[in-house]
Amino acid sequence: MKFKIFIDGKEGTTGLRIYERFQSRDDIELINISEELRKDPEERKKCINMSDITFLCLPDQAAIEAVALLDPNNKHTKIIDASTAHRTDEKFAYGFPELGDEFLKKIQTSQFVATPGCYASGFMSIVYPLVKLGIASNEYPFSANAISGYSGAGKKGIVQYEDSNRDAEFEAPRLYAMNQMHKHLKEMQYFPKLKEKPLFNPYVCDFVQGMLVTIPLYVDKLNKKYTPEEIRDLLANFYKDKDFVRVMPYTEKGTESGFLSANHLSGKDYLEIYVSGNEERISITAALDNLGKGASGAAVECMNIMLGLDPKKGLVL
Repeated sequence: MKFKIFIDGKEGTTGLRIYERFQSRDDIELINISEELRKDPEERKKCINMSDITFLCLPDQAAIEAVALLDPNNKHTKIIDASTAHRTDEKFAYGFPELGDEFLKKIQTSQFVATPGCYASGFMSIVYPLVKLGIASNEYPFSANAISGYSGAGKKGIVQYEDSNRDAEFEAPRLYAMNQMHKHLKEMQYFPKLKEKPLFNPYVCDFVQGMLVTIPLYVDKLNKKYTPEEIRDLLANFYKDKDFVRVMPYTEKGTESGFLSANHLSGKDYLEIYVSGNEERISITAALDNLGKGASGAAVECMNIMLGLDPKKGLVL
């Protein structure tokens, strides 16, 4: 049996990566749309309604319009939205099954799934269990520093970074969203039920793909005093037997070398968590591929779950 899959927005970075992942799968039949009709509502409506799964790799407004193209009587076709549009919409399951059985079950049973943002995936992998396990209060003043490869900047950003005549500023990390209004903040606050949006400082850097998201903690502001090793063990137990989230062994320097590269999981579809620090201050970092667990890999994982397949099928672990 082959599943009929339509990718609405195949030309974008996420859509293209999903399309590439299906080239070696014999259980997928891709529904293709001609270039001249890819923005035609009637043709898109036909493709969406004949699919088993439709991926929406579109700007937010276009994703909202695409959902409206689904026939109200069509309860068969399932939608996976990779945009920001529906991540906190109660009708949509949040596509991060490792956060708990309630997340997994909703993905399994929902017609609609919204996959997390790349930065939000790193942030949520740390902050959600910290609050859920009672390590930190939802009133804790969370902040996050993050760096991403330039593939997360979209097609226009990729062209800028790969231009041989680019400005010298592209050679250094560039801070953005300095107005504290990044589009991922809404989901970052919503799911851990944080009282306030976190302070978030993202940087885009001169490498293709990869990401680090770091959450600093003051020990005396937690619900009780923890050592880095204790928090590491609590997170490891939370993610026990989870293939897509791996809590790394504790070392005094954070890693054996004392350094952590943002691109070392490039091409992988799982996320790693590192805990380091001392008796006063603790640092927790999530490492992931912004195009893997941060985008297309997460979308394919959710598709596998929705179709009752092995979640790891077709993914790189």
